Amino acid sequence: MPAELVFLKLGGSLLTDKQQENSVRYDHLSHVVGEIRRALDQDTSLRLLIGHGSGSFGHFAAARTGLLSAPAPNWPAYAEVGAAAARLNRIVADALLAGGVPAVTLQPSAAAHCDDGQIISLATEPVATLLRHGLVPLVYGDVALDLTRGYTIISTETIFAALASRLQPGRILLAGEVSGVYTADPQRDPTAQPIPLITQETFSQVEQMLGGSAGVDVTGGMATKVRHMLDLAAISGGLEVWVISGTAPGNIYQALLGQRPPGSTLLKAK
Repeated sequence: MPAELVFLKLGGSLLTDKQQENSVRYDHLSHVVGEIRRALDQDTSLRLLIGHGSGSFGHFAAARTGLLSAPAPNWPAYAEVGAAAARLNRIVADALLAGGVPAVTLQPSAAAHCDDGQIISLATEPVATLLRHGLVPLVYGDVALDLTRGYTIISTETIFAALASRLQPGRILLAGEVSGVYTADPQRDPTAQPIPLITQETFSQVEQMLGGSAGVDVTGGMATKVRHMLDLAAISGGLEVWVISGTAPGNIYQALLGQRPPGSTLLKAK
């Protein structure tokens, strides 16, 4: 039986300061890389795919250029946003490689076909080939061509959903700044409470509590991310999604080895 495949998303708020354009939290990035390397050393059978958000790179560029709000396609803006997302990816990829994680970037905009904002096809064979050779595929939130709109933005969560149907991960980890999903932004509201479990049945009750992003985010914020992952869990049998803190020492390491960190949020179909 093949080893379990894990998808790990490194959130844009974890890797960058989303209040300041093109800012990297190098301390967080170094910490994350070290925990990933430790987990790979501990479990040599672990198969891992990493994705990351665009943070203060792609999101700022999209907002500043009006990529999604322009009345007609703005192709120079498309090029600029794609370049911004790729710049952050290069920083992440270089950090992973320097830390001993054999990451290989797969550019989503070169592999995805979209229609009206939805991914209708995404090349999965390159990902499967890299995994077979013990490498770590690395994807990221990106722009993509769209049959109806001309172009669109595809989040890491939607990329994960498109890949999961073929690759069938055992679990998906969403690592951000805070330990899970809260009733409000815990960085702004001291009364915010963690939500330990969200299912499709309970999502409607908590959706209005879920804020967007503490910084610029053109992909919809936390509510959109949770909804995407619940939809994926519903069509993927027993798939679980864990929303965890990527800053707490040991959390990413622990989650990669199958131990759900305390304070995290579990997303599942029911």
